[in-house]
Amino acid sequence: MEKIYTIKDIAELAGVSKGTVDRVLHKRGKVSQDALDRVNEVLDKIDYQPNLMARSLKKTQIYSICVLLPDSKNDPYWQPCIDGINEAKKEFKSFNVKVEIFLFDATSTASFVETNKAVLNASPDAVLLVPLFHKEAIDAIETYNSKGIIASIFNNQLKSNSIKSFVGQDLFQSGRIAARLLELLIQKGTIAIIHIDEDYENAIHMQEKEKGFRDYFDQFEDGKFEIKTFKVKHPQFKTTLKEYLEANPNISGLFVTTSKAYQVAKIIAKNPEKKIALVGYDLLENNLEYLNNKTIDFLIHQNPKRQAYLGTTSLIEHFIFEKEISAEKLLPIDIINTENAKYYFL
Repeated sequence: MEKIYTIKDIAELAGVSKGTVDRVLHKRGKVSQDALDRVNEVLDKIDYQPNLMARSLKKTQIYSICVLLPDSKNDPYWQPCIDGINEAKKEFKSFNVKVEIFLFDATSTASFVETNKAVLNASPDAVLLVPLFHKEAIDAIETYNSKGIIASIFNNQLKSNSIKSFVGQDLFQSGRIAARLLELLIQKGTIAIIHIDEDYENAIHMQEKEKGFRDYFDQFEDGKFEIKTFKVKHPQFKTTLKEYLEANPNISGLFVTTSKAYQVAKIIAKNPEKKIALVGYDLLENNLEYLNNKTIDFLIHQNPKRQAYLGTTSLIEHFIFEKEISAEKLLPIDIINTENAKYYFL
C-alpha cells in the first residue's frame, strides 16, 4: 500500500519544523529560501498531492459566478449551453459556489450592454460570457477586469489581455475544414459564404470562419474556384436569398457560418433539379431534418453544451480547488453527415 505522508513526515525528511511545512503547503507566512527548497525537494520526491477536497470543505466563503449568453428562445443553438451550465451547477451543488445565468437578446447590442450592467451590479467573483458583439464585449471585459472580476469567454474567440480563458473551437481552422468539404463536393465553381442575421463587422466569429475558408481556397489556381460573400438579415431573408441565388445561377456551393443552415436549405430544397452543395454548423433539429434528406451535405458540430460546461467548471474548480485556469481549451471540430449523426444523441 502506498504510504500517506503527513506534515510531520515531510518535516522530518526535509529537516525543518512542521510549521515551516505548513506555511509552504498553504503558501502563507515567510519561509527562508533554503527551507523552501528543502521542502519542495521532498514534495517532488514523494510526489505529494494535496487533499483539495478536504481543503475546499473548510472554506466558508461563497463564490459567485455569473454566466452571460444569448437567450435560447430566439435561437435554439444556445439551449445546450444552458444545459451544460446547469449540469456543472448540479455537479458542484455541495460546494460553496453559486452560478447564476444571465440571458440577452442575440440581435441587440443594447440588450448585451444592459445585461452586462446587471451582471456587474451582482458583484460576482467571475464572469463567463459569450462575446457575441466584439466592441461591446471588449468594453465589458475591461470593466470586469478593472473591478477585479475574472472574465472568461466561450464559443466566440476574442483577443484581450483581460480575458482569463477561452473555451471553444479554432474558428479559423473550422472555416478551412468547411472549405475542404466543399472542395470535395464540387471540385470547381462558385461558392457563396452566407452570413445570417448578425452585424458582420462586429461579429469576430463570422470573420474568423470566413478568413479560414478563403485561406484554404487561396492555394488553388485562379479560375478554379470563385468565392463570394452574401450577408442577409430578417425579415427579408427568404426573398433576398432567393433573389441572390436567381441572380447568381452559377453558384454550386454554399457555406453558412452560423447554426441557421436550415433556413438556406428550406429555399434550395424547393428547386431540387439544381443541386447546390451546402455546409453549415450545429445539430439543431431543423438542420438535422435537411441533413437527413441530403439538402445539407455536412454540419460542423461546435459542441455548445461541452463548451459551456467546461467554461463553468474551470471557474468553479479554480475557486474551490485552487486549480489554475487554462488560457485556452480548444475542442475538436467534428464533421457530421447522415452516416454518423445519430451517434451524437446516444
